[in-house]
Amino acid sequence: MEDEMGNFLKVWISIWMCLSYCYGVGKRIPEGITRFVFIFPVISIFLYLPLILHSLHLGGLTAFFIAWLANFKLLLFAAGQGTFCAIASFPVKLKQNPLQITSEAAINGGSAPINYTKSDQNRHHQSPLNYAVKIFLVAALVKAYNYTHILPQKLLWLFLCFHIYFLLELSLATAASAVACGGAVELLPLFHQPYLSTSLQDFWGRRWNLVVTGILRPAVFRPAASAATRLLGRRWAPLAGVTATFLVSAVMHELMFFYMSRQWPPPTWEVAAFFVLHGGCLVAEMVVKRLWIDTWRMPPLPAAVSIPVTVVFFFWTCFWLFFPPFINTCKADVRVVEEYAIFGAFVKNNIPNSFWPNFKHIISFNYLKIPL
Repeated sequence: MEDEMGNFLKVWISIWMCLSYCYGVGKRIPEGITRFVFIFPVISIFLYLPLILHSLHLGGLTAFFIAWLANFKLLLFAAGQGTFCAIASFPVKLKQNPLQITSEAAINGGSAPINYTKSDQNRHHQSPLNYAVKIFLVAALVKAYNYTHILPQKLLWLFLCFHIYFLLELSLATAASAVACGGAVELLPLFHQPYLSTSLQDFWGRRWNLVVTGILRPAVFRPAASAATRLLGRRWAPLAGVTATFLVSAVMHELMFFYMSRQWPPPTWEVAAFFVLHGGCLVAEMVVKRLWIDTWRMPPLPAAVSIPVTVVFFFWTCFWLFFPPFINTCKADVRVVEEYAIFGAFVKNNIPNSFWPNFKHIISFNYLKIPL
């Protein structure tokens, strides 16, 4: 654990140094190919640094922050889109006036930012009690992994789905809050009750991991939709943007899975197939909705019907394509418990006896008996 924490510290010191270099490049090098040439070495370094970390939590989150978020922001920065700062690897943005939605769905076909009120902004913010409940649920899920030998496989995968959701939201909120406390930046919305999605368009564009949606929109969707406008027209060009967005998302998720699993020989592409399938279904859904509502003037399906259909389809495809490699190849259920146990032992062994003398007895990680 000490070696992993030391590597984690070295990796993030290297990240800050690289981001500072990129900030200096932006001050001196004009946007375009020349700026990209100067920034490309940093993009390559960011693809390498997560390989230094081997834990599922530290390595996976670091890969997401720098190999995906930071690299995509660097590509946009090289093209002269948006400002760049040393917190580019976090889910925050510089404050703007008027406040604008930066994580609006890439699949809504619009290009102009939309102003929204304070009440709209707060609808994405969670209360401290909400986060406390999710921390408790994560602990309960980790405890449940100790009984994998008696739990049904589908129930275990369902637990893993909620674990990923809770862990992503807690991790992103913690990282964003840490760098946003100065007041110069604002938190980007992370999730917005994805279990209430009325369609795939609603799920992927407005409710699930809006940080990724916010970066894919300017980096992939807009260029692809703009290039397809001449061929398909403005009405149908967004479909090409959606297709390109999900193809890129499939590749990036497969890369994130590689960072976590270190699978070799090359992956089976089940994770990528999950996003390709959802991209194709989303395109079909958009076509049907436009015909159903715009052409045939039919009312949309009621939420009592559309929500269960969307949720069931999502979980069915997860059980089919997404979770099997996480369990069979990545061994996520086992590694998660191991890492929590190792971290608990690390904390207990490094808290001085004079500091909160009863704290060590409060922290108990007995989920898995492994040598520490």
